[in-house]
Amino acid sequence: MEPKPARVRILDAAHELMLTVGLARTTTKEIARAAGCSEAALYKYFDSKEELFVRVLAERLPRLTPLLASLAAEPGQGTLEANLTGIARQAALFYEQSFPIAASLYAEPQLKRRHDDALRTLGAGPHRPIQDLDAYLRAEQALGRVRADADTFAAASLLLGACAQRAFAYDMTGTGERPPLDAFAARLARTLLGGISVAPTRA
Repeated sequence: MEPKPARVRILDAAHELMLTVGLARTTTKEIARAAGCSEAALYKYFDSKEELFVRVLAERLPRLTPLLASLAAEPGQGTLEANLTGIARQAALFYEQSFPIAASLYAEPQLKRRHDDALRTLGAGPHRPIQDLDAYLRAEQALGRVRADADTFAAASLLLGACAQRAFAYDMTGTGERPPLDAFAARLARTLLGGISVAPTRA
């Protein structure tokens, strides 16, 4: 079997370490060691740990950003309900897998500030999915499939906020289980449509 390319090994190692010890405690030195390469070799592919984090989110986790971008680029395809259900499903999976990686940053405010500054420089951050979903909903609004007076930013925030909450809010319930993914996504989409869709029932 062909050995994996160095970039792939580095991303695999970064993903595993970020999941197991958290982003705050993961160092590029440890990532390089786990990937079987030097730290200098790691920096040939990635400029910083923050860039590695962004690439892990984009290439190892459920692909939320490409889904939102493709829908915004071609509004009017499919039904609003099907599209929003698909977005909610992908977002719930994305937050479920990304929350354990990033949560450790919140215990170290100075490190989080440095991390946030680096993400801004890279044009990334947790605000981006909200902006991208807002852009998609505004595109549908321009086509007349979303009510003209609907607050698309609030709608995007509500949908993605609920998906993010699913990642950790249900640990404290009696069973500790999250709501089943497909039913959760469908219920979110239908509820959101009740506030923004031009159709009386399903759009």
